Amino acid sequence: MSGSPLLLLDIAFRHLSGRRRQTIVAVSGVAIGVGFFLAVSALMIGSQRDFVTTLIDAAPHIIISDELRSPPPQPGIRAFPEGAVKLRGYKVRNEVRGLKDWLEILRAANNMPGVIGSPSLTGGVTLRVGGREEPLAIVGIEPEIETKISNIEDKLRTGELRDLERTQGGLIIGEELAERLGIGKGDIVGATSASGGTRSLRIVALFKRGQTQIGASTGYLLLREAQSMLGRPFIINRIGLRLTDPYQAEQIAAKLEKRFSYKAESWQERSSDFLSLLLTRNVIMYSVVSAILLVASFGIYTVVSNSVADKRRDIAIMRSMGFSLLDLQLIFVCEGLALALVGIGFGWLLGFGLMNILGSVEFSVGGESEYLPLDRGSTQYLIAGAASLFAGIIAAWLPARKAAQVDPVDILRGAA
Repeated sequence: MSGSPLLLLDIAFRHLSGRRRQTIVAVSGVAIGVGFFLAVSALMIGSQRDFVTTLIDAAPHIIISDELRSPPPQPGIRAFPEGAVKLRGYKVRNEVRGLKDWLEILRAANNMPGVIGSPSLTGGVTLRVGGREEPLAIVGIEPEIETKISNIEDKLRTGELRDLERTQGGLIIGEELAERLGIGKGDIVGATSASGGTRSLRIVALFKRGQTQIGASTGYLLLREAQSMLGRPFIINRIGLRLTDPYQAEQIAAKLEKRFSYKAESWQERSSDFLSLLLTRNVIMYSVVSAILLVASFGIYTVVSNSVADKRRDIAIMRSMGFSLLDLQLIFVCEGLALALVGIGFGWLLGFGLMNILGSVEFSVGGESEYLPLDRGSTQYLIAGAASLFAGIIAAWLPARKAAQVDPVDILRGAA
């Protein structure tokens, strides 16, 4: 004889309803575990995605610079590649920095699907205002192209990148530097380059304060004006590339570097330290929240284990009536499954409420209101539900095995 599924479920629910206090405690434990799992994972993964998005958008996805990862071999080494050659007393020739044949590099990059490149020239100048001096790292850009590969225009407090084209000698600097120099939009400053060139520049726009990815002492000029000021006409030393799919940056950078020899650095390479820290943080996070779910499953184990201990006589009677070992196991596993499912349902509601509370927390960054970035996707709900369900079934199955091993003869003799 074997009990029908409905009969087994009815017995399981009668066991749970007869121990309401323990049932409520077990369900509450699962619900709290699931709820806090959702809240913590939403906060951690949301902040990670926001951080990675900031890394991706803060600068071009690939930066080709006028650097070489390894110096070219000396002519003697090239002439005798297989020979035992040792060179002494030679002097390395200093080459003028800059990307050679940069138009060809830019053309090759733009011909790749989903890639757009922007040339730029970087250098250093000294700003002078009323006897005060401040060093400034300048970046010469083409505004129309730069807006397509970076989001620096979104970082402006006043003005636009196009103002560099509309104003001769236009310069964009950060609010912190402008405050130190006591200047603002429309003011004129003197600038001197390392080559000795001096000219007047007009402030046409200001970056918002706190833009660490741009730099407090970084300014932007029109490319041709930066070339003129630095004494490097028709020269660029950097090409920034933006990709439709940022996660293809490493492969495309490797292809361009192999073809042109210049260092092509992807955003993953530039941020490798941060990305490894995020991986470590994820391991720690999932270990902690998994421990919370594991602890919550002990409530299910306790309820089912007590149910087995209290129902030993009933188990013996059921065995004598013809219930199989599998039937007895299913009864107690169904108890754990029911506790887990109800707890997961309430846990999802609790997690949703906690997310709404966290999402409403407002704080100020650089004078602007920001909210905690949260991941509200369904993936975390499924992970929390599946993990809790698995833990609940295992927690119920362990004492259920013990119930199936009960010898009805011994119990009934002892009861007699």
